[in-house]
Amino acid sequence: MSKIEHSAGFRGPVSPHGSGVESRRIVVAELAAIIGLSVATLIAATVVSVGMARASVVDGVIDNDGGLFAIALVLGLAFIAIGGFAALMPGPRRHRH
Repeated sequence: MSKIEHSAGFRGPVSPHGSGVESRRIVVAELAAIIGLSVATLIAATVVSVGMARASVVDGVIDNDGGLFAIALVLGLAFIAIGGFAALMPGPRRHRH
């Protein structure tokens, strides 16, 4: 009976050539996938931005409830600032005993 070994996470099987050695086709395929996803993300963001500009969503919100829009904008900027500060803070330090 063969022994089945499971590994946790996204690590691939161990290569007989040692760690860090991959075939050229795999590297080219990964690079093409990264470039394709980056271009698709840029296109999607552009399409959404143009759609919002043509629909004049912000004008409709500001005309009806300007005060509510200002509060939402300030809260959104505050949350972004809090997240940025949290990302810049160093992690917990471990001391050797």
